Amino acid sequence: MLKNYLKIALKVLLRRKFFTFISLFAISFTLVVLMVATAMFDHAFGPLVPEIKTDRMLGIYTVRIENSEKGFARTGPSPYWFLDRYVRTLTSAEDVSIYSMQRSVNAFKNGVKNSLFLKRTDGQFWKIFDFEFIEGGPFTAQDEKEANMVAVINAATRQALFDGQPAVGKTMEVDGQSFRVIGVVENVPIFRVTSFADVWVPLSTAKSNAYLRDQSGNFLAIILAKNSADVPKIKEELQGLLPTVEIPSPTEFNRVITAAETLFEAVGRGLFTQDRIAGDYSAPLFILLLVLMLLFMLLPTINLININVSRIMERAAEIGVRKAFGASSWRLVGQFVVENLVLTLVGGAIAFAGALLILQMLTNSGLVQYAVFEMNYRIFFYGLAVAIVFGLFSGVYPAWKMSRLHPVEALRGKSL
Repeated sequence: MLKNYLKIALKVLLRRKFFTFISLFAISFTLVVLMVATAMFDHAFGPLVPEIKTDRMLGIYTVRIENSEKGFARTGPSPYWFLDRYVRTLTSAEDVSIYSMQRSVNAFKNGVKNSLFLKRTDGQFWKIFDFEFIEGGPFTAQDEKEANMVAVINAATRQALFDGQPAVGKTMEVDGQSFRVIGVVENVPIFRVTSFADVWVPLSTAKSNAYLRDQSGNFLAIILAKNSADVPKIKEELQGLLPTVEIPSPTEFNRVITAAETLFEAVGRGLFTQDRIAGDYSAPLFILLLVLMLLFMLLPTINLININVSRIMERAAEIGVRKAFGASSWRLVGQFVVENLVLTLVGGAIAFAGALLILQMLTNSGLVQYAVFEMNYRIFFYGLAVAIVFGLFSGVYPAWKMSRLHPVEALRGKSL
């Protein structure tokens, strides 16, 4: 039965080539956009090197220190003292790393300025993230404790400052400081905001140790849970600690508000609120993305439904004959749904090839620093699922309307 449906579907698609072309264009264009958007989303939030433990990683991205009585507050990255005293000591975490936000600095080679992104981290940073080392290795907690002037650089920095030659053991001048290179890693895309940088150096090599006492801060923390089941425990433990926080300037501020959250939750919070820190905003963000996807698919789906209705109307006589010879409504619906699924899957295959081409072009363009956009099994699965849903949604209604035609009315060519 299915074999006959497939044969009929191919014959029908080749019969009216213009309608087939219009349908394939609408399907493939829609799916190309969705696949490319999904690839970029996966590149930012999915488990990719060096952030492959995303299922058990949480971050402290924003801290709000306020005076609830006087009504003023400071919101932004955390001061170092808070992360060091209260986050690093979380008992339900496997490991905690404190790092600075990356900032643009200059490095000179033969009088030529190179703009680089510098991030200061501790030794735990290299245990949590799985960087791919080309040369050497990471600095350690002991290096951070002793303020050793060592650095890890990425491949692009090695190319810019050392002409792509081995860099381990060599010295580089960055931001007016001299560092000895001890490791070289593969480039990390700028989408990976937590781990991204060109140069990583120990926190303690800062030009001043004022960051240890500053009430405002430029620091974030990444927390690694022992397993994904411990993620809620870490969130709960942190919230339980917040009332006990001793603020260095109690006359100015009296409360700290923050949350351990995934990057996706942090983006959701940033979109939906600016004042509240605690709370899970991943669900509203997911719903928003789902609604946007459905709205984007709505117009081509409606157009495809109209095309399918027109195609079915031309086959009214065929429908009437088949019903007169005993074909059931469900059998007719099944045939037309299969035809539409074949059309959609062909469009999906074209979209898959188009998405690969566009992702390769985006990678080669360098628009997103160090990004290498690839099609992985998650994106392929999402694309296939969307294609099937797209085909079913645009084919079921016309098929159902067609199946309800009376044989005599169909033979007379009555419209749906």
